[in-house]
Amino acid sequence: MWAVLRTVPDPEIPVLSLLDLGVIREVSVQGRHVVVGITPTYSGCPATAVIKSDVAAALQVAGYVAQVHDVLSPPWSSAWITLEGCEKLRAYGIAPPEFPVGRVAALLEEAVAPACPRCASRQTELLSEFGSTPCKALHRCCACQEPFDRFKCL
Repeated sequence: MWAVLRTVPDPEIPVLSLLDLGVIREVSVQGRHVVVGITPTYSGCPATAVIKSDVAAALQVAGYVAQVHDVLSPPWSSAWITLEGCEKLRAYGIAPPEFPVGRVAALLEEAVAPACPRCASRQTELLSEFGSTPCKALHRCCACQEPFDRFKCL
């Protein structure tokens, strides 16, 4: 069953599996019946319905009867993206979140510019708080001039 879940891609970032993204929060199995809890990356994420459908369909093809539901507490955090997932994001051209979130000290620290996923330069600038999806921000590299999304640290 885990092997099946490992093959289900995120519909917005297909190089990531849902396990890489950290949105699969709970799984229980009773025989061929599987209950899967999904935590959306943010409230109102339009991909949530597709994710739930894709999980149920993949498990059904593998011979399971799946029930997929939302798990809203605790809310998803970008810290749940696996290290492998961060590398996949970088290789795909999206700057992954780099720093732990939820620390009070982080509120007092000066923001560090994200590294360009193409040339690794930190000479980057924010163009828009929203990129190709609401969970990403649009940046540009001042060194190579390429635009790129950065996965928001949530």
